[in-house]
Amino acid sequence: MNKFSKLAFIAATAVVAASASAQSVPASRQATNDNWVNGTGEYVWMNGTNELCWRDAFWTPATANAKCDGALVAQAPTPPAPVAPAAPEITSQKVTYQADSLFDFDKAYLKPAGKEKLDDLATKIEGMNVEVVVATGYTDKIGSDKYNDRLSLRRAQAVKSYLVSKGVPANKIYTEGKGKRNPVKTDCNQKNRKALIACLAPNRRVEVEVVGTQNKQ
Repeated sequence: MNKFSKLAFIAATAVVAASASAQSVPASRQATNDNWVNGTGEYVWMNGTNELCWRDAFWTPATANAKCDGALVAQAPTPPAPVAPAAPEITSQKVTYQADSLFDFDKAYLKPAGKEKLDDLATKIEGMNVEVVVATGYTDKIGSDKYNDRLSLRRAQAVKSYLVSKGVPANKIYTEGKGKRNPVKTDCNQKNRKALIACLAPNRRVEVEVVGTQNKQ
């Protein structure tokens, strides 16, 4: 037998020995997987000591076998991110009251009807986290600037005092008196005083602006 024939014989013998030493493990011991079982689908090919598996070229992590590669660790599902509470909604509202509905002419004491109007405003403020309340008083053009400035401020302060009595924090309320400035009615030129006073009524007013935050529903 020449040297080449001897080498071929040795190689063939080694293949037979290896096949003899290989064992097949029932597929029932494994997770059934076509990439691991033999041609009949009944066994998973392993080495002689049952430590190593043979897999084909189509293996992927998705077809891993728990007894061969080790079970791929199942990742716990990521818990959903907590839902952030709705951000408070910033709100600003301005209410204008005709002064004659709150006070008698040339007076700074609230009338019962005026208190009812402010009660409604105080109820709306209750549901807010108040940042600031600004009460601004105005008068008509009748009278001196100095007198009207004082009258408008006294009316704004009367509104503040009443809102404080209804639970609005005093340190959140600011008052201003702007007298006859910023008129909304400018075409009143009646000679009759009573008619002039009636025409100028829109200028006699108290504006209340409320700024705060309110939780969204």
